[in-house]
Amino acid sequence: MIALLTGNIAYKSLDHLIIDVGGVGYRLKVPLSTFYSIPEQGKVCLHVHTHVKEDAIHLFGFLTLEEKNLFILLLTVSGVGPKLAVNILSNIPAEELTAALFHGDSKRLAQIPGIGPKTAERLVLELREKVKKLSPPPVSSGPKQTIRPAANALDDTLSALVNLGYKEAQAKKVLASMEIAAETPVEEILKGALKVLMK
Repeated sequence: MIALLTGNIAYKSLDHLIIDVGGVGYRLKVPLSTFYSIPEQGKVCLHVHTHVKEDAIHLFGFLTLEEKNLFILLLTVSGVGPKLAVNILSNIPAEELTAALFHGDSKRLAQIPGIGPKTAERLVLELREKVKKLSPPPVSSGPKQTIRPAANALDDTLSALVNLGYKEAQAKKVLASMEIAAETPVEEILKGALKVLMK
């Protein structure tokens, strides 16, 4: 089982990364928090969760061990699979997620796309005691941002928002309401759109 990968970034997109380790390319799904924080190229070290299914093996990468541990905890909740777990970590910083679970703040969790009130309550019910073993860190203002140019920034941002669980019409409306310069990178547009959508 792969638990840690250190190598060079061969490919980076909102959907996945490919890490070149000694000439072998590993494809990893990552939450947006990790995506924002790693460089466009160069060496990177990611904590990895190997998710094994009957017909496939998927790798999920995280910049911090805290994110990886939260991802694994989320998978223990009934009805939460890898895709939804990545979506949760993409929409709320690890520190804030830990604090919300610790304090039983189901209303905050229900604001995450794809997480309704019932799922939020189930997350609190099944994970509150587990995260109480940890000290919830201070809530951060959000993930760091890595700037990169994007040829079709609006299309990429729209696709990312839809993948995160927002309806296409809602995402288009928010993007249309934003003042976006021609050279604004996709990460900056996405971060701004998420701030509007999560108000």
